[in-house]
Amino acid sequence: MARYTGADCKRCRREKQKLFLKGAKCESAKCPIEIRPYPPGEHGRGRTKDSEYLLQKREKQKCARIYGVLEKQFRGYYNEANRQSGKTGENLLRILETRLDNVVYRAGFAKSRDHARQLVRHGHITVNGRKTDIPSARVVPNDIVEVRQSSRNLTPFQVAQAEAGDRTVPAWLEAIPSNLRILVHSLPERQVIDTQVQEQLIVELYSK
Repeated sequence: MARYTGADCKRCRREKQKLFLKGAKCESAKCPIEIRPYPPGEHGRGRTKDSEYLLQKREKQKCARIYGVLEKQFRGYYNEANRQSGKTGENLLRILETRLDNVVYRAGFAKSRDHARQLVRHGHITVNGRKTDIPSARVVPNDIVEVRQSSRNLTPFQVAQAEAGDRTVPAWLEAIPSNLRILVHSLPERQVIDTQVQEQLIVELYSK
């Protein structure tokens, strides 16, 4: 499977804001965007005005990078969102939010979405009692996401239990750290999705 293997911090600098791809490092003084708050590259500090197309492209790139999705899969999500009723941009964010790796991250069981993706791939997570090792698997209302019994003594989950409550869990999910369980109550509405993207720009980009 294709995946990005470069430096995550360059992605944040490219978008000129923190995308929180590195967990605790993003909150520390060592975060590169705090030291060099301009795009990487030879001409990073020389760029001034962006075209309409570039703004749309950057918004799409930012959204894809936040959720750790490459272009082909992201385009597939957009096409699916476009076929659904309602606003395409909101449908797209809802699809991304209900990915299993994002749910594990949102519940506070992983430091970043990359970390959550790794935990899922290694078979530590179950959905409704069945082991699921596909990070892009999607949850639906009334699903129960849990850490496998044999994995509960691993350090990441011990840390998650110790730090329970440090991260706000969105209203559509309920995290039960004592049981390492996540209850999916509903699909997320746009007002409870705190991802800082202008989804309308993404729609405009793909509509051309």
